[in-house]
Amino acid sequence: MRYFHSFLAVAVWMGSGFPLLAANATGAKLPAAPGVKPAVTVDSSPIGDGRGSGLVTSYADTLEAAQKAVVSVYSTKIVKGRITLNPFFRQFFGDVPDQERESRQEGLGSGVIVTTDGFILTNNHVVEGADELKITLSDDRDFVAKVIGTDPKTDIAVLKIEARDLPTVTLADSDRVRVGDVVFAVGNPLGVGQTVTMGIVSAKGRSRLGLLEKVSGYEDFIQTDAAINMGNSGGALVDARGRLVGINSAILSPSRGNIGIGFAIPVNLARFIMTSLAEHGTVARGHLGVNSDTVTADVADQLGLPKQTRGVVVTEIDPDSPAEKAGLKRTDVIVAINGHPVSSWEELRLLVAQVVPHTVAQLKVFRDGKVRMVAVTVGEVIENPNELLAGVDVAPLSAEARRRLGLTDQRLSGLIITVVSEESPYRDRLAEHMVILEINRTPVLDLAAAKQTLVSGRNLLAVFDGRSVRFVVIFVAAK
Repeated sequence: MRYFHSFLAVAVWMGSGFPLLAANATGAKLPAAPGVKPAVTVDSSPIGDGRGSGLVTSYADTLEAAQKAVVSVYSTKIVKGRITLNPFFRQFFGDVPDQERESRQEGLGSGVIVTTDGFILTNNHVVEGADELKITLSDDRDFVAKVIGTDPKTDIAVLKIEARDLPTVTLADSDRVRVGDVVFAVGNPLGVGQTVTMGIVSAKGRSRLGLLEKVSGYEDFIQTDAAINMGNSGGALVDARGRLVGINSAILSPSRGNIGIGFAIPVNLARFIMTSLAEHGTVARGHLGVNSDTVTADVADQLGLPKQTRGVVVTEIDPDSPAEKAGLKRTDVIVAINGHPVSSWEELRLLVAQVVPHTVAQLKVFRDGKVRMVAVTVGEVIENPNELLAGVDVAPLSAEARRRLGLTDQRLSGLIITVVSEESPYRDRLAEHMVILEINRTPVLDLAAAKQTLVSGRNLLAVFDGRSVRFVVIFVAAK
């Protein structure tokens, strides 16, 4: 069987001649119910001080457990296409209708077992679009995997297989990883079978790579020169003690092969995403409500701070935001959150996102040259603030919208549909510029009321389609 290798690349050539799984999918057909917290094993001690003088001749014993915990992830997607008869032949055969055709696309990636009962970490791009997922263990056992959840913004996916007493890998504290630490990449590159490669941590906190730009994602990669190739995606980056420090995700290469610049998602971030998806079925991210710039030596000097000060200076504060309520001010310099140093806007955004919404975070702030601690009750990021239904955005029916649509009848009031995405399951019944007047016989004037009116199962919508009022029945899945 021929497999294409699911792979996320940092180059303009990433899609050329290489079949990638389609975006916008949820993975396997049978999502597991949320509510279970994965019982992972964590060892937060550092790898060492780098001063040891002993000669290491082999890492075989150290890597044995990690190798057993790394699996191959085989994905299958059913692709539907349409065959159209060449117009030249229509003169001989008449108006022959187009024919539907189905084909199978198959992909290969890697994954890491982190709990004895079958929770597996991998990349979102390894499983997105898949209709079927098969997991093959290092001992050649096969399992069908369910998707617990996916998070395109960090490229993490969590899978589950039904098994007990599985081999697992211990999780390290990736915040304590240092440049120069010895690391190993474990996965199934190019389908040749499980492979281990060795390198060091080349850099930490890599962002602005553009890997997750399309989804406004959170980039905080560990860079390594351990060889990573297609098929390694979702596999393990482990330290010299055999502990998981990252999930391999991407490489930078002009040739689609390894040149020593690979990237892994820190395991602390992956663990946060996994816990949120497993317990709640979604990722709840913290929100502060500020815009900021990285503090340079010149800015620090102008604010009366030591030139070596690292942090971010607040430039704007959103009205009625957690930041405003906590009393943050423009020109405040945030240097740490909950004890974690902050040196860039991207770092602040990532750290705030990992704070549980509606809990208190402690900000270390310079104001007027003096240090103070500011307690902030963090809000929650609303990913799709105007979304009423999956892929359907709405807005209040304004006077301008009425003029544009020619709605002179003031009795017509409700929510106008502004966006219906290509992937929305309601695209065949709802369209842009329709006005939703009622949901389940209840008039709707704002988004919050409309969401409360919707129920799981069948819903009756009264819509104005530009010519007349008609009724549309839609189905809303249970949450």
